Amino acid sequence: MQLNGMEYNEYNGQNLGTYTGEPIGVYTAKAFFWMFLGLLTTFAVAFFGYATGTILYVFAIPYFHIVLLVVQLGVVFFLSARLHKLRVGTARALFFVYAAVTGVVFSAYFLIFSMLSLILVFAMTAVYFGVMALYGYRTKTDLTRLRPILVGGLIFLIVCGLLSMFLPLGMADRVICLIGVAIFLGFTAYDTQKIKAFYEAYQGDQAMLERASIYSALELYLDFINLFLYLLRFLGKNKK
Repeated sequence: MQLNGMEYNEYNGQNLGTYTGEPIGVYTAKAFFWMFLGLLTTFAVAFFGYATGTILYVFAIPYFHIVLLVVQLGVVFFLSARLHKLRVGTARALFFVYAAVTGVVFSAYFLIFSMLSLILVFAMTAVYFGVMALYGYRTKTDLTRLRPILVGGLIFLIVCGLLSMFLPLGMADRVICLIGVAIFLGFTAYDTQKIKAFYEAYQGDQAMLERASIYSALELYLDFINLFLYLLRFLGKNKK
């Protein structure tokens, strides 16, 4: 899709005229606000699971980690496929379900890594993420040309993740972590710029704009989480 300053809905081909609602800056801030609430939910659930010891009982359930993975994938695919038909409240609820389930998974990291390590890596992630998000918002360069590279890199990371389940990667794992950091830094800038594309494409359709802001929040949330995980694998210190 290419947008040339015209308010155009790519799905029904109608020129919807000038949108007189919230400005692009407010709309972008809304997407980041939902992302922030999602992260807050994840880390609140994760810390609760660790502090109360609940996580020890949860992961003692056979194959429960597979159930969590299926739920996570199901929510993402369902949101992607049904975005245009979901109610705004439903889209929001699914986003927070995903964030909470991810929090259950993240509880394990409190058992593996030191608290200082988690805090420092989180701070580093926030800085890197913020810089790339600001670049994606401010740049005039069309970042859609990066999409094939980013998707190719994502497929590479998925394949490496599957291989690591069966083969020891050794030092190659550190190289993979650096590639993962680079890929999700790129996705951060790309997904931030995509918020503007959503804003222009759905002008005149307030409900669709609301749904798109939740979807953007989910994409940014995934960028942050994955960036955090690759930095944690590369720099994190295990508990003694």
